[in-house]
Amino acid sequence: MPKLPDGTAWERHGKQGAPTVVLIHGFGLNRAVWQWMIPALADAYDVIAYDLYGHGETAPPPEKPSLSLFSRQLNDVLDASGLESAAVAGFSLGGMVSRRFAMDHPERCRALVILHSQHLRSPEAQTAIEARVVQAEKEGPEATVDAALERWFTDAYRARNPEMMALVRGWVVSNDKAVYPAIYSVLAKGVTEIANPEPPLRLPALVLTADEDFGNGPDMTRAIAAEIDGGEALILPGLRHMALAEDPDAVNAPVRAFLDRVLTP
Repeated sequence: MPKLPDGTAWERHGKQGAPTVVLIHGFGLNRAVWQWMIPALADAYDVIAYDLYGHGETAPPPEKPSLSLFSRQLNDVLDASGLESAAVAGFSLGGMVSRRFAMDHPERCRALVILHSQHLRSPEAQTAIEARVVQAEKEGPEATVDAALERWFTDAYRARNPEMMALVRGWVVSNDKAVYPAIYSVLAKGVTEIANPEPPLRLPALVLTADEDFGNGPDMTRAIAAEIDGGEALILPGLRHMALAEDPDAVNAPVRAFLDRVLTP
């Protein structure tokens, strides 16, 4: 599919005319991360996936990266698709973008699916992620990817699945060293502008994480859900940040059930 005028690479699956679900990937990844969810949705929904600025096949950010910039990009994707509104599913940084978009354009956001996303961190956790941003500025994405894979996948799964580790590693290290740290900073610092939103968000929202996602864990997920009038939290056992890749059915089943409940008559 041709890119949008701003250089956004995107793709569309499923049933046009059905309710639309837009998928937003996480930091350092790209729209290919949705290969494990699109088949679970495309029989009933119009599914759009795209690459955030500075990721995958999309152009670099046209200005200093921010959640507001990524929110405008999503707005442009809806415009280009001829859509008035959609449900938005975001993973990690994508979950932050989805909340910023719901704050900026509540009339265009029918529902939220927020996967493994960030809320306010402890001082220790905030210091740690800001240190990783500095490390990425000095050494590029290669410097942080090994520790990321340990946080993202369970130990046993990593040992059994070297092909998956190579795939995800390849996505991360392909990021532009000149852009990567600036977007990493959005992940590290942007949560303060979407926590405790005023006015509160009011729409159906499924907020999901795993009990071993130590950077975006159950307490964060419950806090996000509590700030949304219509929010509900779900904690998956025995998985980490990339639960969608490690155990697609565990994520897809509740996401599909939620969307069926809130989007279809």
